[in-house]
Amino acid sequence: MDLETRLELVKREPTQEIVVESELRELLETNAKPGHYIGYEVSGILHVGSLLLAGRKINDLAKAGFKTRVFLADWHSVINNKLGGDWDAILSASKYYEEAFKLVCPSVQIVRGSELYHGNDDYWKDVVKFSKHVTLARATRCMQVLGRSEKETLDVAQYIYPSMQAVDIRHIHADLAHAGMDQRKAHMLARDVFPAMGWKPPIALHHSLLPSLLKPEEGAGRMDSKMSKSKPDSGVFVHDSAEEIRRKINKAYCPAETEGNPVLMLAKAFAFREGKAMEIERPEKFGGDVSFESYAQLETAYAGGKLHAGDLKSGVAAAVDAVVKPVREHFEKRKDLLAVYDKAQITR
Repeated sequence: MDLETRLELVKREPTQEIVVESELRELLETNAKPGHYIGYEVSGILHVGSLLLAGRKINDLAKAGFKTRVFLADWHSVINNKLGGDWDAILSASKYYEEAFKLVCPSVQIVRGSELYHGNDDYWKDVVKFSKHVTLARATRCMQVLGRSEKETLDVAQYIYPSMQAVDIRHIHADLAHAGMDQRKAHMLARDVFPAMGWKPPIALHHSLLPSLLKPEEGAGRMDSKMSKSKPDSGVFVHDSAEEIRRKINKAYCPAETEGNPVLMLAKAFAFREGKAMEIERPEKFGGDVSFESYAQLETAYAGGKLHAGDLKSGVAAAVDAVVKPVREHFEKRKDLLAVYDKAQITR
């Protein structure tokens, strides 16, 4: 595969930002199989953003020649009190995460934090050395990676979380660190401190986040308006039935404008991938069935009042169900992997 094709695979949606593109070009010119990393806390059941949107980007990177890795950050999950901070529950849930990502991204390598750190004294030495370059104020600003504001009271363990996340990138041998835009601060911390450690800074790739289906609360920030595993109606989960998907999307916030419209963002993410058209069924009295060849066509029709919100939601629900269905059907045969959530009665 030629260089330009590899670059286009890395840059195509849902990629929102590459820091920096010139370094990416140089990497691909000099390395046929560079290392990739994306990290996940092990917490609640996966939604279409955390698994399917990110998974498609992982597959793009694999096609572009990257050695792709999903890092299951079990220690970080304990620090951030995921699944109640229960180590056994986190390890059990990590098996579900592993199977889900292997299903969506067949070539990906799964690495657990507990595996990376076991017997690795150099890792912990590097965490301490890295932390010597991080002020308390900078660490506090990076608490956004924990989904926590600077106003919250944090325990000591949470302050070392950003340093651990950065050193993970080094010890997993990643040339490119990949995440949603919500992880940007952590990646910029790594890029700033790595040179002081004598390490080559990672290229950072950030993909867009799917917004919450719920109407944003007044004054809510970007982090408050994304799909969240702890708010079931805020997003579509990969185990939702077709009926549940329709219910959630039918009640979703869908303003007349296109900016910040979560239903349109779902269409953009899932309805047109790989050159597919989007088909919307509607009664003849409302114009009959309609097909859109691109997201731009769909957005123009909706913005111009030529497509009713109800019809948009119907078409998007069908498109989203089509990508969720294979995952849902797979896990209907592997309900043992989801037992940890039934036992804990939690999704976070």
